[in-house]
Amino acid sequence: MSNNRQPAGGKPPARIKFSSINALYLAVIFLLTAFVVFPLACVLISPRTKDFVSVFTSSVWRGAMLNTLLECLCSTTLSVLVGYLFAYAVIKADIPFKKFFGFIPILHLMTPPFVGGLSFILLFGRQGFFTKTLLGLDVSLYGFRGLLIAQVLCFFPIAYLICAQVLRRVPPSLEQAARAMGASKAKIALTITLPLCANGILSAALFIAVSVLSDFGNPMIVAGRFRVLAVEVYTQLTGWVSAGTSCVLGIILVLPSVALFIAQNHFMKRQNAKFATVGSKSSALPEKKSSLVTRIFLFIFCAFISLLILSQFASILIGAFQKLWGINTAFTTSHFKMMGKYSRELFNSITFAFIAAIFSTLLASLSVFFVNRTSLPCKKYLDICVQIPAAVPGSLFGLALSLASNLLHIHASAFMIIVAMTVAFMPFSYRIISTVFSQIKSTLDDASLSLGANKIQVLSTVLLPLSRGGVFSSFIYDFVRGVGTISSVIFLVSFKTPLASIKILNLAEQGEWGKAAALATVLTTLTFGLLLIGKAVIKFKIKGSR
Repeated sequence: MSNNRQPAGGKPPARIKFSSINALYLAVIFLLTAFVVFPLACVLISPRTKDFVSVFTSSVWRGAMLNTLLECLCSTTLSVLVGYLFAYAVIKADIPFKKFFGFIPILHLMTPPFVGGLSFILLFGRQGFFTKTLLGLDVSLYGFRGLLIAQVLCFFPIAYLICAQVLRRVPPSLEQAARAMGASKAKIALTITLPLCANGILSAALFIAVSVLSDFGNPMIVAGRFRVLAVEVYTQLTGWVSAGTSCVLGIILVLPSVALFIAQNHFMKRQNAKFATVGSKSSALPEKKSSLVTRIFLFIFCAFISLLILSQFASILIGAFQKLWGINTAFTTSHFKMMGKYSRELFNSITFAFIAAIFSTLLASLSVFFVNRTSLPCKKYLDICVQIPAAVPGSLFGLALSLASNLLHIHASAFMIIVAMTVAFMPFSYRIISTVFSQIKSTLDDASLSLGANKIQVLSTVLLPLSRGGVFSSFIYDFVRGVGTISSVIFLVSFKTPLASIKILNLAEQGEWGKAAALATVLTTLTFGLLLIGKAVIKFKIKGSR
């Protein structure tokens, strides 16, 4: 036994520690290369020259490109405007029910994405509650107008969260100095607060622009004949079996997404650096209330937006208990009695999203650790690989995985769906965990290493326990988005692996509003129920560890 013992500071243990961390690092590099880089390469090499020629010489596709550009500009501008005004009202203005209004965008973000498109039809469609029941109008908002409304309601919470964070970090001393010099509240808001929030507003705009370009569910349900590239990538492959055209349209769509993503990262770094140097907590003067007119306007504005968001939830729930929305409003439970038919869809959606959320959070945590806490080579490559999916529209990435699986003769649909969910939401987890890790001093790593821990033990026993709040937030986001995802998995579903989100989309397209609403209600309830259970378990474990 004594012959096998090694000195505590000997070279063999150091060699073992290096090889173990290196093996894990290489495994992460391999997974990201196989499931991110390789599928996208398949898209790039699939189209032929004639496919590019046919797309760029067709007036139909030029029209789709212009539609996509118009949709992106208008939806992004209005989403940021609504998000900033909502954030300003909650953070800076003295309006009633601020906490309630602040909860509404967060609730909307935690809702599966399919709720927005489906509820829009129930509220604003030809038989919609607002358009037909309240206003008595026989109009159709399908097309650009409807898509604009649906996307603004869908994406303004992102702008709200970013702008709210920036508004909280605006140095109060600058506003107080301007007020002491006699500036009005309105002038302070326009000449000091707004310019200081410019980088945050721009970051929100860039983030939302990428999201709008990637949006598939809203255009699929609401856009009608208003053709946009995210949907055409799908329809060209499934409807016309034109893989080359689909790939070319996807490549055209991804170019502005990548440019916006690079710009977004640049401005986020500028914003963080700026506020790191000018932040202040001083408060020499009491906060001056906004004028009565301003408070009334902002209160009505927040109440109106909140009413629209809550109406979306109400329409889904009420629609599930009506025989035929807008035509036969008699109460019925028949739609829920048929939910047993969709048990496999529900089980698959919850199970796949849960597994994918675990893998996505794990891969993001490891990637953040390797990039920011080690000196291993090729860290820049890893950093790029883990963030690429954020710039790739979901429908294009789903197409990429489909092409890669066909090329390698992989027919495991469940496996590919989990891969798609894992990769699609990994960049968001990466950013959350990067922020949390950056707040943990590296001296804790050094102290652990000096006590004999290896790098993997530092990650598992120091960094992850101290970051459990951010890690759990990452998991929640990935799980909720995975449950309701459509674009990244629509190419990968099969008869053996149906998903509830795709089924809801199909039922909505067939006019089965009651069944679609009932299935959406059940799936949303299951999602929130599982999240509440998970949160309770985490709190219980935290209390038990104290």
